[in-house]
Amino acid sequence: MIYINRDVNLIPQKIIEVATRAQNALEKLPLEERKDFIKKKSHIWRSFGKYLSKMSYGKCWYSESRDGGANFDVDHFRPKAEAKRTEQIVDEHGYAWLAFDWENFRLSAQNCNRLNKDDKTEETLGKGSWFPLLPDSPKACWNNRCINEEKRLLLDPVEKSDLEYIDFDDNGRFVQSPYCVGQAALRVRESAKIYGLNLERMREARFAAMKDAKELLETIQQYAEDLEPLGDKASMRTIERQIESLKLKTRSDAIFSQAVRTQLRKLGAPDVFIDRTMDPA
Repeated sequence: MIYINRDVNLIPQKIIEVATRAQNALEKLPLEERKDFIKKKSHIWRSFGKYLSKMSYGKCWYSESRDGGANFDVDHFRPKAEAKRTEQIVDEHGYAWLAFDWENFRLSAQNCNRLNKDDKTEETLGKGSWFPLLPDSPKACWNNRCINEEKRLLLDPVEKSDLEYIDFDDNGRFVQSPYCVGQAALRVRESAKIYGLNLERMREARFAAMKDAKELLETIQQYAEDLEPLGDKASMRTIERQIESLKLKTRSDAIFSQAVRTQLRKLGAPDVFIDRTMDPA
C-alpha cells in the first residue's frame, strides 16, 4: 500500500456529471427503492476505473499489485450496500449515499476486493462488505452522514497518516512496524487480513520483488568493493546501470515499490537508491 494522491482533473467532466445526476436522483428516492436503483447504475462507478488507474500507475491501491490477467474492481471504500462491522453485526443499508461519490472509490485488485480462500491457510480473506469501526466510534447513516467522525479500522491509501506504521517482514508479509502498538497495530493487522494482503500468491509476488531488489543491491555493493579507485569506464558504467535498474524498482509506478523501499532501508542502502520522482505531492 502506498499513498494515492487523487486528482479530479484526470476524470472527464462528463463522467462526473453522470454520477452527480445519479446522486441527485438517489436523494429523492424512498428507502425501499434505493438499493435497486444503485444496483442498476453499476456502470457509473465502473466508468471511473481507468481514471483511478492513472492515479496509481495502473496498480491496485491496496496491494500495489498489477495483474494483467485480471480486471480491477472499483471498490466502494465505505460499502454502498450492507456494511459488515463484525461477524454478528451488519448495517443493512451501509453508506448508500456514497454509491456515486468518486471520492469513495478505490481501485482494487479482485483478490483484495472479493472474498477469497487462502490456498495455504484455508482462511477466507478479502474486503467484500467489511467496514469495521473502532470501539466507541460514531456510525454515519443516511440521516447523519458524519463519516469524518467515524473511527475506521481499515487503513486507507488516500490518507498519508494511515501508512506510517506499515512494514514488511523478510518473507514479504504485510505487517506492522516494530514501533506500532495498540489500536495502530490492530488496524494494520486487520487491514492486512480484510484486504487479503498476505494471500499466499500475493505474498510470494511481493517477496519476489523484494528478493530481486536485495540481490541487485548486493551485486552493486560487490562491484563497488571490487572497483579500483580509478576504475575502468566499463566497470563504472556497469555499476551505474545496476543502480538505475534498482531505482526503477523503487519508483511509484513499480509493483510493490513500498515493500522494496522498506527492504532497502533495512539493508542500509543509501537514500539515493530510492527514486521519488514520480511520488505524489
